[in-house]
Amino acid sequence: MSTSATTESTAFRSALEVIRGVEPRVADAIGQEIADQRESLKLIASENYASPAVLLAMGNWLSDKYAEGTIGRRFYAGCRNVDTVESLAVEHARAIFGASHAYVQPHSGIDANLVAFWAVLSQRVESPALQRAQVRHVNDLSEQDWATLRRELGDQRMLGMSLDAGGHLTHGFRPNISGKMFDQRSYGTDPATGLLDYEALRKTAREFRPLIIVAGYSAYPRLVNFRIMREIADEVGATLMVDMAHFAGLVAGKVLTGDFDPVPHAQIVTTTTHKSLRGPRGGMVLCDAELAEHVDRGCPMVLGGPLPHVMAAKAVALAEARQIDFHAYAQRIVDNAKALAEGLLRRGARLVTGGTDNHLVLLDVSGYGLTGRQAESALLDSGVVTNRNAIPQDPNGAWYTSGIRIGTPALTTRGLGAAEMDEIADLIDTVLQRTEPATAASGKPSKAQHLLDEAVSTQVARRAADLLSAFPLYPTVDLG
Repeated sequence: MSTSATTESTAFRSALEVIRGVEPRVADAIGQEIADQRESLKLIASENYASPAVLLAMGNWLSDKYAEGTIGRRFYAGCRNVDTVESLAVEHARAIFGASHAYVQPHSGIDANLVAFWAVLSQRVESPALQRAQVRHVNDLSEQDWATLRRELGDQRMLGMSLDAGGHLTHGFRPNISGKMFDQRSYGTDPATGLLDYEALRKTAREFRPLIIVAGYSAYPRLVNFRIMREIADEVGATLMVDMAHFAGLVAGKVLTGDFDPVPHAQIVTTTTHKSLRGPRGGMVLCDAELAEHVDRGCPMVLGGPLPHVMAAKAVALAEARQIDFHAYAQRIVDNAKALAEGLLRRGARLVTGGTDNHLVLLDVSGYGLTGRQAESALLDSGVVTNRNAIPQDPNGAWYTSGIRIGTPALTTRGLGAAEMDEIADLIDTVLQRTEPATAASGKPSKAQHLLDEAVSTQVARRAADLLSAFPLYPTVDLG
């Protein structure tokens, strides 16, 4: 075992022993989690594996500090070390993405989106209101002017990608707070091709005149042309916001460039720091200089105190993403997704848009006579971890769905390549071909339950385990 491997194993073993001394059940759950992940064929597009360095950066004394405010302007004393790690995370983020400004405090992707929404509202609605009233702060507004401003803030419009086309819940949909903040309308994809219809989007934008157009996706397997998106936004006077949570690693790794890199085109960009970026769970906002002061008010505008220990882990992950081998990793993610798609297509599977250009594949399982929930459960029983997902014009809705979403960032981290993706395609097809809907108590086919011969699931699980045995997860971490 190398020196670094010995060091990492000792660090995690020691941490678990300390935890075990207080609550052994938590230590057991943590240990079991790495065992489960080592045995799982993880194909969830929004998951990955953070490095030992990133994981260890989250468990430290920075967790004990309150640090509301921004670098050098805190509401609490004693934040010099927090300033250091936050400055490093910002430095790396700006360098990686070529951004004018970076804000690394958001605790999650939805927090990053909320910061972005309210930053735009602050710039586009609140600041003009303050200028009209000739005051500097909302506290200086008269009761009448404050009431007027509150109505204006709550009477703005957002245009985002529809959920069934691959958009995200946080892009203005009613069950989410974003849908309660904005008058929202959706744009979708061409019914025949499943591809984003820019001209239909342009027509909707002209009619709806939104304050914000949101681009980005969580289940769209193709690229988005952000140059065109910015042209549409400029035409109607909207701010272009891009949520690149899913594909930030492909941007960082310079796989998505030019028209497909959102940072040069959007006024404001949000992301998570896990997923394809391979960092800790958290969020981040990048923006133009004109929005910087508004973004930096994320705390206390919508955020509580930042999490310094997570910002430290973000700094480590972003430092890793600046290394040249991250570029090769990002390219392999896309190459693997295409190989997986091709393997499924050769076996007769039906894919939304007929393939992929990014990190994910959206498989229409109705061709197997299944719902997404049945397919997800059958695959999980067989050692293949995916998640069900709606497809365009999905007849089964957002709960049962007609699709499963499959992503390659995590298995690419483990080192699997094109040959393994073809084998995985065969495993998926084998399970779905042999799975049937169960019968509900009413006598009708159940949308939730499935029937799969245990021998088939056992055989596929064994094949999956054999495949993974050549690509050990966290090989430098031995918990003994």
